[in-house]
Amino acid sequence: MRDAWRQFGADGGLLTAEAWASSWLGRAWLEAPLTEREPERRLCLEVTGRASTTPSPAGLATIAAMERVAPTDSRPMLAGTVGILAETQPLPAWHASAGHHPVRAWRAVVVWDSERVLFIAYDGPTPHTLMAQIIETGGTMVDRLGLLLPDAATAWSGMRDDEDIPMPLTDHDVPAALADLASALQMTDMTWPRHDDEDFVELRALAWARCRDHLPELPGHQPLPDTERTRLIDAFTAATRDTGPETADTIRSLAELFLDYGEGYITAGPLAWSPGHAALFLADWLPRKAVLDHDQRTHLSDTLKQWVNFCLTERGIEPRWITPVTEAVDIHLPDFLEAFDDRTAWGPAKQIAALLTSRGIDPDDQDAVNAAIRTLNAERLALQVAQNPPIHNS
Repeated sequence: MRDAWRQFGADGGLLTAEAWASSWLGRAWLEAPLTEREPERRLCLEVTGRASTTPSPAGLATIAAMERVAPTDSRPMLAGTVGILAETQPLPAWHASAGHHPVRAWRAVVVWDSERVLFIAYDGPTPHTLMAQIIETGGTMVDRLGLLLPDAATAWSGMRDDEDIPMPLTDHDVPAALADLASALQMTDMTWPRHDDEDFVELRALAWARCRDHLPELPGHQPLPDTERTRLIDAFTAATRDTGPETADTIRSLAELFLDYGEGYITAGPLAWSPGHAALFLADWLPRKAVLDHDQRTHLSDTLKQWVNFCLTERGIEPRWITPVTEAVDIHLPDFLEAFDDRTAWGPAKQIAALLTSRGIDPDDQDAVNAAIRTLNAERLALQVAQNPPIHNS
């Protein structure tokens, strides 16, 4: 409360008060343990109790500022406390303000659809722009937030060099921009450990207050239609026939793996490969999720680069922006080889799958798999008995 009075007191600006309250709510959110479901509400309850116990202008300013940006379920309590304290304490000058209202929005998307920046301009007591940088590699996340000058969007666009990765700025529908921000914030909040970028933490509550009413329902996973999946695989294998008929089955099986990854982990669509997606695929997903035979491992690098080129060409990406993605395959292939060969990092299911494959068991033959697993269990039990023979009492 003392900090609130120093920062904006009775005559400070509304935006300053909102940003101040957002920073405290963000700190409570960041420092809460995983089991704490409503850390911001807990902070609101504690501050409300103290402000009510010893009424003061500083306490009223604190509660009034938190009311502006707190989660919806805490606002009635905060508003009620403001009403009670206002009977004996002066309200801050900015309390009667109608607030800030969005008037225009812009959106800039990187050529691979793996990153975008939203700019939402606000009028009101202090005109400004709310900026959000959203990344899609490894899942949707609001990487950074910022409160910028009113002309920040055009200034940002003007600072970009012609050699920069294409990220054209276009006008965007304001409600759509707010819905995009709300959806990205929701996904970011689901990530653990919590995102601890300082700017994000300080402005998270303010951003939520601006866009919460536009939050769309979480879309369910929409699998790629079988016809489209078949079309893509057939088109790719047809384009790689010059590699020889003896490798056709290997290339097709790898393409199936690439498409599985794209469907499950590339939010912009299974064809939207970026350097970051190539890195995650090789260094994390593939070593954990797949067991490659000798031929698949031999042809992995070349086939993945061909797949990336095929996908991005289908999306209409210029060849010069496909090159960084294929280069990422060469850069991160050693990461895959190291992780794939480290069997201590494999999960039990993958270890069993690898062992079955080494014994020539067809994973699609359920009877053979069941029989092999029974054999494995018997072998392991026999080994345990041999290493730890039972003790017989005489």
